[in-house]
Amino acid sequence: MYELVSKYIPIVFIRAVDIFDRLLKRFSVSASLFHAGPLCGVTDERAVEGKGHVHIIQRGLVEVRHEQHPPLHIVEPSLLFYPRPLAHRFITNEHDGADFVCATLAFSAGRLNPIVEALPPVMVVPLATMPAIRATIDLLFSEVSEQRCGRQTTINRLFEVLPIQLLRNIVEDGVMSTGMLAGLSHPQFGKAIAAVHAAPAHAWSLEKLATIAGMSRSRFANSFKTTLGSTPGEYLCGWRMAIAQDLLRRDTPLQLIADEVGYGSSVALRRVFKARLGMSPRAWMLSERASATA
Repeated sequence: MYELVSKYIPIVFIRAVDIFDRLLKRFSVSASLFHAGPLCGVTDERAVEGKGHVHIIQRGLVEVRHEQHPPLHIVEPSLLFYPRPLAHRFITNEHDGADFVCATLAFSAGRLNPIVEALPPVMVVPLATMPAIRATIDLLFSEVSEQRCGRQTTINRLFEVLPIQLLRNIVEDGVMSTGMLAGLSHPQFGKAIAAVHAAPAHAWSLEKLATIAGMSRSRFANSFKTTLGSTPGEYLCGWRMAIAQDLLRRDTPLQLIADEVGYGSSVALRRVFKARLGMSPRAWMLSERASATA
């Protein structure tokens, strides 16, 4: 079909659905409509740093080309989802064309957003295969076709709902075979990941996470790496760094970030941050700001 919980709450009872909500709250998505109507002939969409795309193809035959990926052939109403920047070209009939509704997407934390990193570069979803998404799109089409108060804001909010619904289906249906979303789909790993996400500052050990997952230490460690592509320790460190980067963008003092992610002191955070990302938090933040203004 596709291509902070209190430390006094027993973390073992945190559900995967709760952690998915928390994940989206910390790393949110915003959308902005930029086209509604027919496209005829050749249309290029360039890659813009920090931006993805959602295209809804209402009618028509469409070929979609990319420089480093095979072309796609859309033959029925479909949703085309680009979670991160990727230039693409639409080729449609010069006379009849195809009907599109398109929006740009911006996930908070940009290319370092763990949700964005966990997804393939492009996904195509025929609308007939996902009734829940179809219902949202029907409402979106209604807003696009009428000039009503709050039209633009309503359309943008509906576009923001679509990737969330798509992510929900990916997790619930176990579509991904590796990575964070595959881990959230797993009945045992999902519990351990939920615990890490809910309390990143906790002194997690392999034994504690294995107990939460209901697995032996060795089986948990080996299977976790196979499914998520990293060891539990590497995953915990990566999650902490993702939070640290998000908080740095919000101009949070380094000591407060260190407390939030469990490193105790700003010195310890700087050491881990540089080892993981190759530069200090300050140098990384300056680099991010320079990229944003380039």
